[in-house]
Amino acid sequence: MPPSSSHRIRARPAPTGTAPPIERDPDLLQAYLTDAAHVPGGQAAGVAFPRNLAEAAALVREAHRVLCVGAQSSLTGGATPRGDLVLSTRALSDIGPPTQSSVRVGAGVPLKTLQAHLSARDLYYPPVPTYDGAFIGGTVATNAAGAATFKYGTTRRWIEAITIVLADGAVLDLRRGETFASDDGRFEIERPDGSVITIMVPAYAMPDVPKLSAGYFARPGMDLIDLFIGSEGTLGVIADVTLRVIVKPLSCSALVECRDDDQAIRVTTRLREEARRAWKGQGPLDVSAIEYMDHRSVRVVSDAAFSRAGVERPSGDGVLLLVQIEVTGNEESALTRFQEVLDQYGVSGDPVVALPGDAAGAARLFELREAVPASVNALIGLASERTPGIQKTAGDMIVPFERLAESIALYRQAFERRGLAYAIWGHASDGNLHPNAIPQSLEEMAAGREAIREIARGVAALGGAPLAEHGVGRSPLKQELLRSLYGDAGIEQMRAVKQALDPGWKLAPGVLFAAPVTSAG
Repeated sequence: MPPSSSHRIRARPAPTGTAPPIERDPDLLQAYLTDAAHVPGGQAAGVAFPRNLAEAAALVREAHRVLCVGAQSSLTGGATPRGDLVLSTRALSDIGPPTQSSVRVGAGVPLKTLQAHLSARDLYYPPVPTYDGAFIGGTVATNAAGAATFKYGTTRRWIEAITIVLADGAVLDLRRGETFASDDGRFEIERPDGSVITIMVPAYAMPDVPKLSAGYFARPGMDLIDLFIGSEGTLGVIADVTLRVIVKPLSCSALVECRDDDQAIRVTTRLREEARRAWKGQGPLDVSAIEYMDHRSVRVVSDAAFSRAGVERPSGDGVLLLVQIEVTGNEESALTRFQEVLDQYGVSGDPVVALPGDAAGAARLFELREAVPASVNALIGLASERTPGIQKTAGDMIVPFERLAESIALYRQAFERRGLAYAIWGHASDGNLHPNAIPQSLEEMAAGREAIREIARGVAALGGAPLAEHGVGRSPLKQELLRSLYGDAGIEQMRAVKQALDPGWKLAPGVLFAAPVTSAG
C-alpha cells in the first residue's frame, strides 16, 4: 500500500440536476424486457435515459428499485427487469480526448465505437469480449474478458478510474492506487452529510485463475476500485470510466484445422510457450489469443458460414483453432515460426491466414467462430418454439491451462452420460471454455443443468471456477454455482457489503443473490 493511501474516501454531492423523464410506452418498454439470455417474464416500471451524471444521480436518488442496463448482452438474465425501473446508459455516450495511455469514456459507449475512435488515433483497448456491441459500463460491471485475456488480462487490469453513483445519489470518484483496505479489512466511505459507511472485505479466497466474474472481488489490502469492478450493478451505477490504452498492434489471424482434441491442445500449449518467449523479446511469434471449436461445434454451423470464410468443414473429430498473432517486428519471421510449430505437431493442412491489413479476411474468420454460439442458440430457439420453457443450458468454465485436457474430457463425459447433444468452444489459450448442452425437451434441459452442476464440481476440483467471464446475474443456476464456490458464509459476507452500500436494496435487487423479501414491492 502506498504511504499516502487511505482506507477512507469521501463521496461528493451529485451535480445539480433533475431526473430524466420516465418512459412507460408499452412498445418502447418491450425492447427492455429481456437480454441475450432470453429469460421470459421480464417486467419494467419504466425506462429512463440519463444524459449526464447529474441526471443519473437524480434518477437513482428518487427511484425505488433500479436496474442499470447497457447493451442488454447479458447471458445471465442480469439485464432482464423484474418490475424495476430500467436505467439505460445508452445516452451516457461521451468519449474524452485520448492521451497515448488513457481515455475517459461514458458507460454507454459501445466497444465498437470506442475502438473506432481509438483506431483513428492508432490506439487500442485490448481486453475486449467477443461481442463488440457491449457497452463499456457493462464490461466493467462484469469484469468482462474474452479471447485475448491470455496476453492482456481482464477488464480489471485496464481500469484507471471510475465515477460511481451510489444508491443515495451521492457520487464516488475512484482512482486506482488511492484507497486500500485497512489491515483489518475495512473501507470507510464518508457521505456528503458526514455519516460514514463501513464496508468489510469478504474473507473468502478467490480461485487463482486468469479470469473470474463471480461476485465481489475480495483480497487483503485490496484497492476499493476493484470492489465495484465485477459487482454487476449491485453496489453503484457506473457513469464513466477511465481506461488504459496502448498503441494499436498489427495483427493477423489464422484458422488451423487439427485432427482431434489431443493435437489441438498440444499445438495450443506450444503456441502459448512461443508467445511467452516473444513477450520477453526471445522469439518472433507473439500470440495474443487462441480460440477453440470442437468437432460438435463445427457440425452445427451452416455450410454458408464455412463458404463465406473460405474454409472447408472439418470431418470426423476435426477441431478448429483460431489464432491471433501480433506482428511487432518481421511479419515473415513470425509466420514462418508459426508454420514450423504446426509442422512439428503434425498439422497437415495449410492454415487460412488473414494478414495484417486484411480486415475483411479477419472478419470472415471471426464470423465463423461467432457462428458457433449463434447456431447453438438458434437450435435452442427452435426447440423453445416447439416446447415453451426450453432455455440455454451452458457453462462458463475456467481451469488452469495445464488441466485443459482433463476439463474437456469432464465436459464430454457429463453430457454423454446423459445422452445429450452438446458443443464445446471458447478461449483455449486461457483455459476458459463454454460447454453447452443443446436440449430438445424440458427433460433434456433438466439433465443439461445437472450436467453443468457436475461439471462445476469437477472444475473446482481441478483448481478452476465455474463463473469465468459472463457473470452471475439473476440466473438461479449461476447463483447456485456462486454459492458452491464461496459457501454460505461467503454469500453472507457479500450480502453484508451490499447492505452497507445499498441498505434499501435499491440497485439490481436479485442480481448475484436473492434480495430480502422485504425489499420486493
